[in-house]
Amino acid sequence: MVAFLRWLKAIALGTLNGIARFAFVLVLLFFGLFLIGLVVGDGMPKNMVLSLDLRQPLRDSAPRAFSLFSRPLTLMDIVLGLDAAEHDSRVKGVILRVGNANLPIAQAEEIGAALKKFRKSGRFVIAHSQGFNAPGLGDYLTAASADEIWMQPRTPFGAAGEGGGELFLRGLLDKIDAVPQIAKRADYKSAADMYMEKNMTPADREQITALMQSWYGTATADAAADRRISPKVLAAAFDASPQFGEDVRKIGVIDKIGYDDDALDAALGRAGSGAKAVPMTEFVRSKETMREIGNGTRIAVVEGSGEIVEGTDHGGMLDGSDLMAGDDISHAIRQAAQDSSVKAIVLRVDSPGGSVSASDQILDAVKKAQARGIPVVVSMGSVAASGGYYISTSADRIVAEPGTITGSIGVLTGKVALGKSLQLLGVGTDEVGVGKNALMDSALVPYTPEQWAALNAQADAIYADFKQKVSAGRKLPPDKVQELARGRVWSGSDASSRGLVDSLGGFWTAVDTAKRLAKIAPDAPAVLKEFPRQRGFFESLSETFGGSSASMRALQGLVMLMNTPAAQTAVHVSRELPRGGVEMRVTNLPH
Repeated sequence: MVAFLRWLKAIALGTLNGIARFAFVLVLLFFGLFLIGLVVGDGMPKNMVLSLDLRQPLRDSAPRAFSLFSRPLTLMDIVLGLDAAEHDSRVKGVILRVGNANLPIAQAEEIGAALKKFRKSGRFVIAHSQGFNAPGLGDYLTAASADEIWMQPRTPFGAAGEGGGELFLRGLLDKIDAVPQIAKRADYKSAADMYMEKNMTPADREQITALMQSWYGTATADAAADRRISPKVLAAAFDASPQFGEDVRKIGVIDKIGYDDDALDAALGRAGSGAKAVPMTEFVRSKETMREIGNGTRIAVVEGSGEIVEGTDHGGMLDGSDLMAGDDISHAIRQAAQDSSVKAIVLRVDSPGGSVSASDQILDAVKKAQARGIPVVVSMGSVAASGGYYISTSADRIVAEPGTITGSIGVLTGKVALGKSLQLLGVGTDEVGVGKNALMDSALVPYTPEQWAALNAQADAIYADFKQKVSAGRKLPPDKVQELARGRVWSGSDASSRGLVDSLGGFWTAVDTAKRLAKIAPDAPAVLKEFPRQRGFFESLSETFGGSSASMRALQGLVMLMNTPAAQTAVHVSRELPRGGVEMRVTNLPH
């Protein structure tokens, strides 16, 4: 027995020694790489122009944990990247590609503000378009922030205004004997209208019209100011669209006609001898690890983008999922609140809402951070509505862009019963449930009268609680909240004039507000510290693949399948349905 124990001891010591040696080698390896990095630098040229391509839709933000794939740039990457470029003497300017993304107005406002801040440092921005093909004004509003706007010869200037439509399935559901039962609080809460109505309700038409009018007015005024032309002249140009670039050049809507390489050559020439074009993606990646280095008070930044869901999304490493997971966001806020170096928190919110419980979890984390004496400022992205507004209600200050979609103080719940529809197709269905309401969320049969009454009572209770939280957080009388609620969406401008938002501006406005609340001098340095903390390689790999190469292949196959058009359409329609409980979600909004 003694010999056996000695044998086990020898094995244990050998294993520990092996682990220790391996760890020591890793330390030496990373130290060596660190020294090489100090000698080589970040690999960026000494004279450069950043190339920023905005011809695809942008996510507002995304996790910055380790990823096996190159993550596309987000709006927050661009905002922080331009700030870093502003303080890097090697960067002389930006060449911007625009025209096909149909950027939301709020995103155009955020990027435009970042570009103008960059220009104030003495740098230049040249925008080039192969055609403003979308009728929306976001792409042109972004380009208007540049020193010069170029267009390729004989390409369309299609920017015309703001518009959009909605899909209504009620007629189809009636034909196939499907039974939609969706309760909404209240008349403006249009997310359920896809299933319950055959066309747009008067309330929905009213709120969408007001939203588009706000966007059109803001975009026209701001772009005209940037271009130094009359808003009436610019509005007339929009009304004349579609037309060619040569037509709008005559009235100062753009500056020059030329191809993309001509605009790039002009930018490199302006930058000086030996200048090279560097993709913004590369520049941002080179700066990410340096973001928190420096002297100054720490301001925490927590970024949340996408539908609010319960649990965790593990960083969305493979499928690019755009989710605000309750566990992840609340943990990040708690982590920031417990960091003694953090004096304020900026919570970036870009979300149409979602789960009630996950939204409440995040709001509770905000309140507990405030209870520790840490001010919280919300910076709203293009959409911060329903659950996205709910999690913002307690903030010390809410900052939104004029074009932000916000409000939608309301709830919805219900389902579509498809049992009879399946029978029409010859599909037999049957269910067994033990317990009176075990099958309440069944997609096969409608609610019983008792179940429908219980569901409505639940919706009433959560709607009342939502309004109470808005009243307390925004310091508004309950009757005023009732007037502003009813599920109605507002533009940031309209929300600001009604007390739902404190001030208008972008991310840096929120940072300045956080500094003021934390009693940091306006000219004092402040270092942004991102939460949650980044996970390492092995942790991220383990969480994603579970240590299995077969899992990796299966997940890659799933990603390919989910990217097919049919799957994307099915996912979109299914996402509009309530999940069986009460939700705070806004959908079917114009771009």
